[in-house]
Amino acid sequence: MNKTILILSLISFTFSGIASGENEVIPLPEPIKDGGVSLEKAISIRRSTRAFKDEPLTIEEVGQLLWAAQGITGEGGFKRAAPSAGALYPMEVYVVAGEVEDLPAGLYHYNVQEHALEQMREGDPRTEFEKVTVNQGMVTDAPITIILTAVYERTTVKYGDRGIKYVWIEAGHIGQNICLQAEALGLGTTTIGAFRDDKIKELLEREKEEPLYVLPVGVKP
Repeated sequence: MNKTILILSLISFTFSGIASGENEVIPLPEPIKDGGVSLEKAISIRRSTRAFKDEPLTIEEVGQLLWAAQGITGEGGFKRAAPSAGALYPMEVYVVAGEVEDLPAGLYHYNVQEHALEQMREGDPRTEFEKVTVNQGMVTDAPITIILTAVYERTTVKYGDRGIKYVWIEAGHIGQNICLQAEALGLGTTTIGAFRDDKIKELLEREKEEPLYVLPVGVKP
């Protein structure tokens, strides 16, 4: 298989979503694209939040956060909220959901093309993910935790080993988008890098993906 065909195959894989068609697909509300908080304001008030009120998030808030992370912003599905080297989009997004209005507790994969959640597991998985993030209690306290993973091959097939750095850069773009969107919604989050990679892979059942970022999100105290 030549490089051009391989790249196209990987892009097709990216857009098809990685969860199987057997999983329940839950459409998310249409994202807001003209909110009431300016970008400058969101930047100026952004702070890491490690404690949260005991309040659920709404499904609208969850959808908005995911759209900010990887939502489609252009026609044809080739433009997203965060820049990606070569428009190859190596990142996958998961939601550990414990307390969200109108969304059963469970583990979900974000289907970018459908702006929907694909349920991977039922039941509240927060305690399990707290254990693999070096027992950081905020993962259990937060209504949701967003996990970013990477499929390096989608980028390295074009850029070689240099592509790994491009993937890391992209993860930073996405993480900042989530942080600023949380602020714009009046929510709090922080970025976690201390976790057991192998254990997160096991919980996600994604051995070929590399976990890069963990972001618990909740209502500020």
